[in-house]
Formats: sequence, structure tokens, C-alpha cells
Amino acid sequence: MSHVSGDLVRRYVNGDNGIPADQVWALEAHMETCASCRQLLASHADGIAPLLDTVWAGITPAEVPARRRRLSTWITPAGFPWVGTIILIAAVAMLLDTLMVLDTSVVLLVAPVAPMLGVALAWNKKADPMYELVAGTPRAGLELVLRRTVAVLVIMIPVLFLAGLPGRASPALWLLPSLAFTAGALTLGLLIGVTRAAVVLAGVWTLVSVAPALAENDLPHVLLPGSLPYWALITVGCVAVLGLRADSFARLLR
Repeated sequence: MSHVSGDLVRRYVNGDNGIPADQVWALEAHMETCASCRQLLASHADGIAPLLDTVWAGITPAEVPARRRRLSTWITPAGFPWVGTIILIAAVAMLLDTLMVLDTSVVLLVAPVAPMLGVALAWNKKADPMYELVAGTPRAGLELVLRRTVAVLVIMIPVLFLAGLPGRASPALWLLPSLAFTAGALTLGLLIGVTRAAVVLAGVWTLVSVAPALAENDLPHVLLPGSLPYWALITVGCVAVLGLRADSFARLLR
């Protein structure tokens, strides 16, 4: 397989407007699938740093602290409002548990899919304003997806734990399902994109489990302690598939 020339990469990272559009398109397409050329792109630090400054300037009018720039390797800058929205959903579920008299906790019904919705931002073109630069780094792919997934889980799991205290939603019942849905979204995302996969799985969960549980005022069978081994098997299976298909995440999916 032929690789991109060093001179073309240098011109690209320095914003040379003289590169024909078809060559730019071919270069960017090649970078998404070639790790060695992405590493060559990353080696041109003098050219990449000004591009990063330009992108960050477009995100916020104020100067962005270096600490927040480091944080962006764990979560996209555009992801903070999304994560905030998911935290708000957890807070509303906690409020419903406090005000409503139900035999099952609303937080317990929401918790399995809440982190997954945040993970939908892990590797998405529309949610990442620095997509072109991110796709050109040696860490692009499954490693970056997992870093951002861990960041979402670190935020959401404690939030859901606290939200579940009033309704006594035991983390023992929703933690494994939550991990299974998260891994499932990444696995299904290999076919249709992580965002679409998260939306599909959340919709199925709502129709199959949440709606009947609220209508019957009873805990779904899939959240009973006896179902936990099955959730564990689903999680392990999805992680195995991700390990075998790691290269598929070298390209951002919508």
C-alpha cells in the first residue's frame, strides 16, 4: 500500500491552499485507515499546534486553559452539555422516586442506559469539532474511544449511585446492565455508528423494559439478581468482539 509523502503532509498541516481538492480528500481518507501516516502527521508538531489553537479559538472566545485541553483527550469539548443533560435526566428520575410511590425505582430503570447515551459521543463526527485532527493522531481508534468511554463512566456511575439513594436503587442491579449496554453500543456501532447504536438500544430498552415496568408497577425480570450472569456474558462477549475488530474504529462513524 502506498503512503502519503512527507512533503504533502507538511503542506497539509500548514494549511497550504495550493493542494488540489482531490489530493486533500485522498489524503484525509488515507489517514483514517493508515496508522503509520497518522503518526507522520502527528510528528509535524509545529504545524499541528497552530491548527489546534485555531480550533479551540472557534469553540470558545476565551483562552482555553491547558488543563482543559488535556481533558479533551478524555472527552470531546462538545460533550459537556450532553453529559450535563444526562445528569439532569438522572436528577429528574431521582425526583420522581422521591415524589411517586412505586414498587420499582425510576433511577433503576434509567441507570442501565444513561452512561451509554454519554458514550454515544465517544467517536462521532458531529460531536467532535476537532475530528480531522483527532483522526490524524496515532491514538485515534479504539484507544481513544475507550478513553472517552471511561471518562463518561467515571462521571455517570457516581451520579447514578447518588441519584438512586432515595429510591433505594441498588447499584448491584444496574451496574452490570449498564456496562453491557455500553459495550453493546460500541459493538453495534461497528455496523451502524455508535450514536445510532445507542439510540436504537435505548429505544428497545424503553419499549421492552421501562414502559411495561411503569405500567405494571413492577421490576423487570431482566433487572432481577438472577439475570446478572447473563449481563456479564453479554459484556464479555461484546468486549471480545471489540478486541477482534479494534481496527474498525480507525474511522469516525456518524
